[in-house]
Amino acid sequence: MGQAAEPLNDDLSDLYEADLYAWALANADRLRAGRITQIDAVHIAEELEDMGKSERRALASHLRVLMQHLLNWQYQPKRRGTSWQLSILNARGEIEEILHDSPSLARQLPGLIARGYPAAREAAALETRLALSVLPELCPFTPDQLRDRDFFPDS
Repeated sequence: MGQAAEPLNDDLSDLYEADLYAWALANADRLRAGRITQIDAVHIAEELEDMGKSERRALASHLRVLMQHLLNWQYQPKRRGTSWQLSILNARGEIEEILHDSPSLARQLPGLIARGYPAAREAAALETRLALSVLPELCPFTPDQLRDRDFFPDS
């Protein structure tokens, strides 16, 4: 038996809704073959935008975890342990991996830090059982410190 017939251009929008993987393969095949007029450009543009947003959200998430655990580390020195240290190192590794693949996101670090810090601060207060007022209102860590694998506050 031969392969299934490739969907027609009009069918790509339907395929997008029914089977994203098959849709992606069909569009990739058409792009490689130079059949640009036969791709589903509208949905490809949406997917590319979503991919960029996803990378940005992942970076923001890892930054929040990192800031939270750096606060834990700084404000509860007696509870410092391997778990927090590993979490800090893992978050930094994920951040660097994302920035390696998408270096233009580095420009957004200050804004992502400023937006994510309040949630990191609240989580740190909850986890450490410290009053929120004990923790600084603004992030005490610079982007360079957050990315520095050797930086641990008050170590």
